[in-house]
Amino acid sequence: MKILWVFSSFGVGGAQRRFAALAGALGPDMQHVVSAMDDRYEAEALVPPSAWVRLRPIRARKGRLISRANLAEFSRILAEERPDVLVTTNWGAVEWAFAAREAAGHLHCEDGFGPDERADRQALRRVWGRRLAFRRVDAVLVPSRELERVAREVWLVKPHKLRFTPNGVETAHFARAGADRSPAANRPLVVGSVGALRPEKRFDRLLRVFSALAAERDDLRLLLVGDGPERAALEALAAKLGIARLVEFAGAQSEVAPFYARMDAFALTSDTEQAPLALIEAMASGLPAAATEVGDVSAMLSPGNRPYVASADDETGLARRLAALMGDAELRERLGGANAARVAAEYDVSAMAGRWRRIFEEIAPGRRRKRA
Repeated sequence: MKILWVFSSFGVGGAQRRFAALAGALGPDMQHVVSAMDDRYEAEALVPPSAWVRLRPIRARKGRLISRANLAEFSRILAEERPDVLVTTNWGAVEWAFAAREAAGHLHCEDGFGPDERADRQALRRVWGRRLAFRRVDAVLVPSRELERVAREVWLVKPHKLRFTPNGVETAHFARAGADRSPAANRPLVVGSVGALRPEKRFDRLLRVFSALAAERDDLRLLLVGDGPERAALEALAAKLGIARLVEFAGAQSEVAPFYARMDAFALTSDTEQAPLALIEAMASGLPAAATEVGDVSAMLSPGNRPYVASADDETGLARRLAALMGDAELRERLGGANAARVAAEYDVSAMAGRWRRIFEEIAPGRRRKRA
């Protein structure tokens, strides 16, 4: 089966890391052609050698929801590639729904919102754009129950088109890396986070929370893995708070498991998330988490870890919860073990790949005709 994937960007991020894991888990009978609306392809480095993946640059300009030049380009690519399934991801690629696509089933994925949108504060233009586009696709995939509700109640996606499909990771890979974590008694304790340094991730909040903790004890360090437009501002804030020497900006990494192995607790401080891949990876690595109450975060964590989730606007509460984790080694070990067990049972990549494969087989036009 041949799949054409269209991303708003193929820079390193959650959706791109999910694709890399899927491409490896789906096996060699799947051919994946990848296009990016912004012509960025850094995430190619994440793809395992065993996966059949080819990059296909496109000429597209963003602006209006529907551009005649773009639609002509999209139709040309679909005619040349002749995929069994077209997969588009997030608002930046929704325009493909209006291109001629008779030969391909169309699956559209929505992973969440950027800094200019939230589940409870969406741009009206995008709401109507999604409503129009989703009438034309075969299925809409969402990884969280919160997005499932939004898709049903706001975007008016018909129930037969809606697919709730949780994200997954290679749990054994992260568990092995986490097993190499050195004893905390021999080193400073590390609070860590992984993600693109974008405004909605609110790493400024994490720096302030960490600063409050570091003022009370001198054995803490902060590890931030990822890169993005906010890096310079965050480095300046760390210096202003007087914690620059305690903070490591590790930059973007194609292999993140060793960095989770360096952490003692994971922190998620975003204003908006749905089913964050970084949280799943951290849990698989055996880490407890302090997090903001966004998307499905509480439901994803093990029951014992859920009291360590705070409102996004409660920095004091978040600092208090993180301090409790950092002050109790036995608690960290117990919650981390429970998180790892929950991920292995609910969020393994093999289960995710099986769900995606079934959707592909269901909507591919040739298979639909054969069943009919």
